[in-house]
Amino acid sequence: MAEIDPRIQAQAPSDDTVTYYDRQHFLTYARLIDADNEGADWRKSAASILYRDVESEPAAAELCYRTHLARARWIAGADVTKARSENKID
Repeated sequence: MAEIDPRIQAQAPSDDTVTYYDRQHFLTYARLIDADNEGADWRKSAASILYRDVESEPAAAELCYRTHLARARWIAGADVTKARSENKID
């Protein structure tokens, strides 16, 4: 089960499979996708979801945000693709 506040790494994994880190962060990924879909400013999401200091380390905060959001979208897309290939959805 995903933890509410697991440690967030500076960058999301880039493996081509879902990792233990990813499984720990499913909730974090869902929150990032929801916030992005609602048009939230990346700085607010980086601060409130990823616990980054966007004022003192803006470049690091943005990298953390961008890699985690991209990973979240990749996982969401991979799940849909897998479900389609297994004929679970149309």
